[in-house]
Amino acid sequence: MWGATMNKMYENFRIGFDLSLLSAKRAINKISGDRLARSMFTQSLDIKNVNTDVKIICEDEVSVTIAKTDKNGKILDKGFRILSTSDLHFGDDPELRNKCISMLMRNIYETKPDLVVLTGDIILGKYQHLDAIQFAQFMEKLGIYWAFVFGNHEAREEKGRFKELLMKCQTRFPHCLSRQGREDLFGLCNFSINILKSETEILKTLFMFDSGRDILDRDRPIYSVPNDYKGYDFIKKEQMEWYAQTLDSLKPKYGDVKSFVYMHIPICEYSETIEATDDGNFRFTDKCEYLYGEAHESVGCSAFNSGLFSLIKEKGSTEAVFSGHDHVNGFCVKYDGVYLVYSQCGGYETYDLKDKKGFDEKRCIQGVTITEISSNGDISISPRLNSRYL
Repeated sequence: MWGATMNKMYENFRIGFDLSLLSAKRAINKISGDRLARSMFTQSLDIKNVNTDVKIICEDEVSVTIAKTDKNGKILDKGFRILSTSDLHFGDDPELRNKCISMLMRNIYETKPDLVVLTGDIILGKYQHLDAIQFAQFMEKLGIYWAFVFGNHEAREEKGRFKELLMKCQTRFPHCLSRQGREDLFGLCNFSINILKSETEILKTLFMFDSGRDILDRDRPIYSVPNDYKGYDFIKKEQMEWYAQTLDSLKPKYGDVKSFVYMHIPICEYSETIEATDDGNFRFTDKCEYLYGEAHESVGCSAFNSGLFSLIKEKGSTEAVFSGHDHVNGFCVKYDGVYLVYSQCGGYETYDLKDKKGFDEKRCIQGVTITEISSNGDISISPRLNSRYL
């Protein structure tokens, strides 16, 4: 009890300190005639409220229920638009960081999404907590609900409670829908978002997973991971049980719901959809139905298939899986009846097709992914590339 109290006191102190530091930096920046604007990556933006009609209906530690409503709070049976993007990699290069946030803002203004979902590797700079607060303040000014899952770079294992504090810096803001999730699950930010179309009907449920970083030796005996399996992490058994239990718990009130899954590291089935060619490029295999996009690198999935896709097929709920992680893969395919989607990489402080292929910037694929959900539940998924603004 004492330890938990001290941790809570430290978290509150640290967040309060970071907010005070940001305020002080803004004041100094104003006095100095914007000389510090390069370190304040939302300072120079003219941020306007987008004015969505989405409202939170109810919430707890593991889920949030939202809906479009009229001015009297009545739930509207309307379509829903999700903008997702990944790997923004906000780092320490002011020019590239400002370019990234400006591109994101332009995409948001022009598409007017009902929800923004970030699939990991977002805030990576030297002063992560300050940048996390700045980004959350940016989204708050836009007035759009948003959610994030952690990537493999944001908070490394050796940083301990750093990851939890980074989460709390953002979830304290009203428009951030991310939740810590159950404490008995692996990682942080395992939670769900229910999008209502009426009091008794769910349009879609969104499942958010922490996909971890690397396979750890401590996890091998717990999840029966062979010793020679190295590299990226995987979705754990207890996370999958939570997913199945949540679907079952929704059934008495809402019936069989349809859902999406969002995570950072792609599941192994993505690797079934592309293959390397003799000339060092990649092509789509006959195991999938190609819908759009490009593949320029191998799939950075775990060597260990923990069985999430098999569970998805068994439950019959999830129509699409969205991931990030592989910056120069930006495609959507249908594999065994399920959409496997890369949320377009949006970052400029990381490798891209200029680095990988020597492409001109207009040929690069940074951008966002737009998912349209009609009022009857039909979906369409399409890329929106930043090259349109060059």
